[in-house]
Order: sequence, then C-alpha cells, then structure tokens
Amino acid sequence: MYETNYHRAASVQEAAGLLAGNDEAKVLAGGQTLIPTMKQRLAAPSDLIDVSRIEDLQGVTKSGDAYTIGAGTCHANVAGDAGLKADIPGLAALAGKIGDPHVRHRGTIGGSIANNDPAADYPAGMLALGATIITNKRELSADDFFTGLFETALEEDEIVTGVRVPVPQKSSYAKFPNPASRYAMAGVFVAKLADGSVRVAVTGAGADGVFRVPEMEAALAANWSPEAVAGIAVDAGGLLGDIHGSPDYRANLVTVMAKRAVAAA
Repeated sequence: MYETNYHRAASVQEAAGLLAGNDEAKVLAGGQTLIPTMKQRLAAPSDLIDVSRIEDLQGVTKSGDAYTIGAGTCHANVAGDAGLKADIPGLAALAGKIGDPHVRHRGTIGGSIANNDPAADYPAGMLALGATIITNKRELSADDFFTGLFETALEEDEIVTGVRVPVPQKSSYAKFPNPASRYAMAGVFVAKLADGSVRVAVTGAGADGVFRVPEMEAALAANWSPEAVAGIAVDAGGLLGDIHGSPDYRANLVTVMAKRAVAAA
C-alpha cells in the first residue's frame, strides 16, 4: 500500500471536518472494499478517516412505521436484528447473504451503499424498499442517491450517517451468487409497500449498476405471484457480460431470481 495518514474520528462532525477540503481523503468504516483496493494499488488516499468507533453511526431503531439503521452497523447486526427479521425479512435475509462471516461482521451498510458496487446487495434493497439515505447534510431518496456505476449523489465532503426504511407489506430478496466472491451475478429484491405499490430492484446485472424493472412492478401490482413475472425478460442490451456470464445469461437470471423472490415473500 501507499503511505497514508490515519485518523480515528470521534464524531461525524470531526470526520466531516477532516474530509472537507481534502480531495484525496477517504472515509473508512468496515474497510471490506477500500482496504483490498489499496492493497492492489488501485487507490491511494492521502488520509483515511476511520468512523468505525462513532456510536451515533451504530444500531437499528424503530420509530413509527420505519426503521433507521446507522451507517456503521455491520451486516451481521442487520441480519440478526429481531425487529427487521419480523417486519422487513427481505432486508435481514439480504444482509445475511453478504460475503462470509468475516465480511458480515466487519462490512457496514453505509460503506456498501456509498461505494455502490454494481454487484453489491444493499442498493437493491434500498431501491426496492423506497429507503431514504441520510447524510450529515441532507436526506435523499434511494432513487436519487444511486446515480450509476460506482457513483452516487454524495458530494466530496458528504458522509452517509444512516438509512430510513419504511416497513413494507411484503419483502424478499433472491440472488445468484458468484461462487468465489459471493457477489451477486443477479440479485432481485421485491417489495410490496404499505400503500400497495410494488417495487422491483436488480443488482449484479446492470451495466450502470442497480436498476428497477417497471414491467415486473406493474405485473406484480396486478397479481402478486411468481407466474406474473415468469414471462417478463429485461433487455440484455443494458446488462453486464463477463467470464462468469453473458448479458443474455444474466437477463434470464433476473427473471428466475424475481420468481424466487416473489415465491419466498
């Protein structure tokens, strides 16, 4: 790795102050993406701002009909939270399928969505559930937050502090994981929200990252069943293709995972 300066922030305000005006600084939470990237010399931040010890970024709380999850909450704690397992089982199950036990006990929800890897699981959950992304400056809908491949609406000195997720009527997530990395080759999150509307989000397959499937949403709003989406195929022209699977293969996986997610919900 390259030489870097390490800072352990005691508060979000301190972290934001360290980040402001330093274009070469990076925020470090679980480090499950950033540290390997640095080891491969694909990133060389001048400063690492560690936010993993900030208590305000930890934990899961329920208020009214929504849950707020601190950005520093690790995947294992999201997966194991009794309230989420009861009220938003799709999100708890999603967190429990990320990586391996080491990754789940170190990686954080805030780090995952801020990085917006095209094969990460959380972006699909946030988008399908109509979540709100909370930062030290503002609140954004998930639709506005995820803007492209490894891109978000975050400003240079902006830090994700949490997410607010409304309790849906139904939710489920199904993914086909790469056997080596466990990243999604295609993952589909389906949700029927409290107002009866349906949202379907796909990760792992899109060339521009996470995306919604309006045709499946309309079909499931009319008939919530696996058969409703069985005949719907996404356009392979906008999907990823690599040594693990062609765009056409991923297009088929999206339909299969959507059927499985609806059946599980």
